[in-house]
Amino acid sequence: MTQTEAAPIDLNADRLREECGVFGIFGHPDAAALTALGLHALQHRGQEAAGIVSFDGKRFHSERRLGLVGDAFSDRAVIDRLPGSVAVGHVRYSTTGGTILRNVQPLFAELNAGGFAIGHNGNLTNGISLRKQLVREGAMMQSTTDTEVILHLVARSHRNRFVDRFIEGLRMLEGSFAFVGLTNKKLIGARDPLGIRPLVLGKLDGCPILASETCALDIIGAHYVRDVENGEVLIFDEDGAHSHKPFPPMSPRPCIFEYIYFARPDSVIGGRSVYNVRKASGAELAREAPAVADVVVPVPDSGVPAAVGYAQESGIPYELGIIRNHYVGRTFIEPTQHIRQLGVRLKHSANRAVVAGKRIVLIDDSIVRGTTSVKIVQMMREAGAREVHFRIASPPITHPDYYGIDTPERDKLLAATHDLEGMRQFIGADSLAFLSVEGIYRAMGENGRDPARPQFTDHCFTGEYPTSLTDRTAQEASPRQLSLLAEAS
Repeated sequence: MTQTEAAPIDLNADRLREECGVFGIFGHPDAAALTALGLHALQHRGQEAAGIVSFDGKRFHSERRLGLVGDAFSDRAVIDRLPGSVAVGHVRYSTTGGTILRNVQPLFAELNAGGFAIGHNGNLTNGISLRKQLVREGAMMQSTTDTEVILHLVARSHRNRFVDRFIEGLRMLEGSFAFVGLTNKKLIGARDPLGIRPLVLGKLDGCPILASETCALDIIGAHYVRDVENGEVLIFDEDGAHSHKPFPPMSPRPCIFEYIYFARPDSVIGGRSVYNVRKASGAELAREAPAVADVVVPVPDSGVPAAVGYAQESGIPYELGIIRNHYVGRTFIEPTQHIRQLGVRLKHSANRAVVAGKRIVLIDDSIVRGTTSVKIVQMMREAGAREVHFRIASPPITHPDYYGIDTPERDKLLAATHDLEGMRQFIGADSLAFLSVEGIYRAMGENGRDPARPQFTDHCFTGEYPTSLTDRTAQEASPRQLSLLAEAS
């Protein structure tokens, strides 16, 4: 067997990674337990660390752990150490190096006005520059995340009211952010002026909730109220809700990849069902790139909705040609060379009964480096597929992201270094096609992309970044500083 044949198949090895999910609740006696449940629903947004900070009217309490939410917060004793009716939580995926405890959020600091905890989903594209300035002025940083910058900016503000200090800090930020914060009196939510990263408002028993996605509301039986608007700062205290609009009005440009890949399919973002968008993208793909085939096979799990749409639109039967083992986490043994040569497939395997002798259409959500796509095609051929036609339910990824998605540098992106035929040969498919940019906009319910004012943040496909990339273009940025840029939230 070749090395590729012998290696365990993990179809998630070459995926884009979301960095964070946030959750907050105000005024509920089970605040910490509900926050843990909300974070569990947001686990797909970050699997390396989780944290919760609560306030009991007198003291703040913090529990921050490496690992999954279920491992960190399933013990009742841990929840009991988080008393109070207000809490904020965070799940994190680190993009460079190993996760370390001091980077786990929510971050907490004692400021002049009292304690302040904050969690962040996104990435500040001027975070390194601000950090350098703060350090020059005497700030002592305790983490390597850009989230800590906002703590220092708020601490240094001379405004009288906390909300004004917070807003003054926000006005210095560039890039994307969805913040959930907690003081001894307030629950705070804030979204960047373009609304790149998602944040929704819900209610449970009359108590306000902030979360990255609606699936976090569903798990606790809360009802969705609305999306936090782009550029909005929401404050909840004993007097009720207070909405602030501190930025000049801008048309929203949410990240299109939330719909393509990151958000859970049962979430609703910006009034759009994520599942329906993915299904519609598959239908658009079938119209744009038909194939003569016997079965449509999704790459699990992210390719499933698009494959359903492709099959329905094309009339080609939908079949589960790849089976995922949902009960395998980390490899439970360290395989010897002999075991490797058996071709063990721990996480995914071909369904030979569906694939053998068939012309198949493989549907996936995206291609990043292409290394996993090579394994998928080879797995299908080893299972006896007669032809393998690869269809991707998004446009080619040609540019890296700097707004909270872990993407490789451009020279590591397959679509940035190969033309379509070169990509097909690299992957080993009989044919390859991507959904067009116009097609993904149609799947979103738009007539097309407005080149003068794009409706979404789509720079990964177009190279048109919606904000300044101060840290990226700074001449003094060293390789170490650029690595910090990727260490986002």
